[in-house]
Amino acid sequence: MKRVLILAVSAVAFVVFAGTASAQDAKVTKGKAVYAASTCKMCHSIDGGSLDSVGAKLTPAEIKEWLTDPVAMTAKTKADRKPAMKLTKPLPAEDVDALVAYLSTLKKK
Repeated sequence: MKRVLILAVSAVAFVVFAGTASAQDAKVTKGKAVYAASTCKMCHSIDGGSLDSVGAKLTPAEIKEWLTDPVAMTAKTKADRKPAMKLTKPLPAEDVDALVAYLSTLKKK
């Protein structure tokens, strides 16, 4: 009986974890598409560019701040990049979250 209970709990945990991982994978995939369709790539490149290790350098909250309020983050971090980062147009919250999920996976060194 105890063995059956352990197997049942394990199976439920696996299903929950797999569903969460799948949802996160979908968010990362959407974030990659948002990046590809955005003007971000005009200044920020991946695979040999400035975003290659952004996920290792910044927390998801910091990445989100850069995407939603670059002026405040420039002041907060005393960034001196010229030209300063600016938003061409605000992204919907769902796209921001997807982009944060994607950029957080970029951890090349």
